[in-house]
Amino acid sequence: MNLKKLVNKAKDKSNFTDLKAYIKFCDEYLNYISDNLQAIIVSQNENHYQFYQYKKEGNFQITRPINSNLMYDSNSFTKSSKEFLKILKSIKTINKNDDSVRKFLNNVTYTIQQSVGSALDGLPAGKSNTARKLNGDLFEHFIRLIINEIGINCKSGVIQVPVIVDGEPTFNMSYQHDLIIENDNDVKVIGLIKTSSKDRIDKIFIDKFLYNKLTEKTTPHIAIFLNDVQRKNTSKENKYGINSTFLPGHFKGYTVKLNPLNGVYYCDIRPNMQTEYILKDYIKTFDNLLIDDIWKFL
Repeated sequence: MNLKKLVNKAKDKSNFTDLKAYIKFCDEYLNYISDNLQAIIVSQNENHYQFYQYKKEGNFQITRPINSNLMYDSNSFTKSSKEFLKILKSIKTINKNDDSVRKFLNNVTYTIQQSVGSALDGLPAGKSNTARKLNGDLFEHFIRLIINEIGINCKSGVIQVPVIVDGEPTFNMSYQHDLIIENDNDVKVIGLIKTSSKDRIDKIFIDKFLYNKLTEKTTPHIAIFLNDVQRKNTSKENKYGINSTFLPGHFKGYTVKLNPLNGVYYCDIRPNMQTEYILKDYIKTFDNLLIDDIWKFL
């Protein structure tokens, strides 16, 4: 498998119909980069982030930042991927105190999605918006497949929100959501699924406020993000580092003055999300949703 074939495969969403297809693509991508990269560039400001540089067939393009603490290599992933589906299917009976299982779920999810995103970084520079849109769509689909795999039916789509006036539904408002979990036609969870919170964090807070205000309910709203880092050039000498795209002030402001979300989940969680006031109470790693929280919402 060469880079051109990998890129073409990633461009076609019909190649990602189930979790096995995501796993297979990741395996092919990791095998490719194991001995076909021009260079691995280490981030100047946070050294555990790396950038893959492709050879001539990839126009020497440089990928998004990859967290080497989370990203499996080819050998590790081959061993781990066999367990991924098994653990998802038996998630209600696993040992919740086993940190190795939690780390495993997080890392496999991160590795699979970053393989897709990094492959799409092999598109020509002028197609970066196309790559971003494709990667976002594939991440949304991937997360829904994971949630379905643990035994919870979910979908994306439009919700017709009945507006209650004087105790009676008077008319409807339509809202598009990335994640909808229902039980007996009753909406139990609404979610936002994005590769990063950049330019999107406002939406989920406002969606919760409007939906619950209009319906006079307290339906849980959650957000699922892959990461919140982007590449930056640190100097004219072509040295690279990373920037955080998370806006802690916005998050805290909406949480305190509008309404708190019921859960925010990251595969690649930023250090301040685990230590700062307010942030540490509402932001967790992705495994917490699958193992603990989603069952509480239902």
